[in-house]
Amino acid sequence: MRLLYTTAIRLYSLGAQAAACLGHAKAKQWVEGRRVFRQAQRQNVVEPDETQAEQWIWFHAASLGEFEQGRPVIEALKESQPQFKILLSFFSPSGYEIRKNYPLADEVLYLPSDTPRHATEWVHRHHFVAAFFIKYEFWFNYMRALKEANIPLFYISLILKPDSYFFQWYGSWFRKQLRAVSHFFVQDETTSKLLKNSGFDNVTICGDTRFDRVAAIAQQAKPFPEIERFIKGRKCIIAGSTWPPDEHLLACFMSQLPDDYCLIIAPHDVSASHVSKIKAMFPESVCYTDLDSEQTSKILIVNTIGILNQLYQYARFVYIGGGFGVNIHNIQEPVTFGCPVVFGPKYKSFKEAVDLVTMQGAFSVRNEEDLRRVFNRLMDDEAFFNKASLTCRDYLKSQVGATEIILKGFKKALFL
Repeated sequence: MRLLYTTAIRLYSLGAQAAACLGHAKAKQWVEGRRVFRQAQRQNVVEPDETQAEQWIWFHAASLGEFEQGRPVIEALKESQPQFKILLSFFSPSGYEIRKNYPLADEVLYLPSDTPRHATEWVHRHHFVAAFFIKYEFWFNYMRALKEANIPLFYISLILKPDSYFFQWYGSWFRKQLRAVSHFFVQDETTSKLLKNSGFDNVTICGDTRFDRVAAIAQQAKPFPEIERFIKGRKCIIAGSTWPPDEHLLACFMSQLPDDYCLIIAPHDVSASHVSKIKAMFPESVCYTDLDSEQTSKILIVNTIGILNQLYQYARFVYIGGGFGVNIHNIQEPVTFGCPVVFGPKYKSFKEAVDLVTMQGAFSVRNEEDLRRVFNRLMDDEAFFNKASLTCRDYLKSQVGATEIILKGFKKALFL
């Protein structure tokens, strides 16, 4: 079975190389990043004795979202155990390209494809004392290499479902590979039960570390005077990480927006071409980069990146995009400010979204009529709004603390 798995990995790599040759931008980054790494490896052969005095911890994330889940743990480790060096690896270019200069990591690299040779070379690259894989990252040759080298492996924010391949009739070999894991820090009771029913007792429910991250962001949120001048005492709806279907839905509602409300749209795509399309849908809108003290518009388009997670401090409630595509975007950031959240129907892959819909702190809409009904109630029914906002605040309080649990478990395992 391992031979079959490794063959599949090699075929995937060949497929990525073929896609790169055909001009696929992301595949090209994926291939080129690993090629540069291999060249650097050949040119900079490290003698084993040179690194034995340094102790390293390896964190691996698929992409940017998983990195944000591991980030609170990296920061807490750097603060409490500064003697350890950090190697951060990514599978996807969308994570590596954005975080390749992350200051708390001593090295940031693409993870080579999961072959036995790559895994063995990687594990012996440094004197690793532990490894952390984040959420879904199951690379079975790397896991075996860590096990054979007696390096503890921890999973952060793991969440599994009954339909996962680990728990199917053909999943015996895959479950066996999980024996390489020292401890599973999981998000929910379902994941814990699935693992324990499969014979794993090394499981701790601690929730999602992203809540620790967004709570810290909220506490450190800075004021935006230009945004405050735009709002001018009005109540504000923020639409974050929107895609075209979300923007068309919002445009249908705009004629009903009361005079004491304003709308801030922060699209997922901030390219000039896409922003111009949004402006065509909202002719009276103004762009963030064009704001001045004389603006009287009710609609602001945030045509830059990096500030949305702090803008939520100004929202009464929030619309999150992506729910009419593959999946909704991050709802934890607005929830940490006590903002009720509205989104499309594709949300059930996210535990926090499912939880908050059940608790009526978040609301899913399927069409214009749904959006109008939910928006109007959040605007007009103060008791309904206050209950939804309090639900979000209470939910956040119940979820923070995962980082501390993971850190205690890591220290216990390492120093024993």
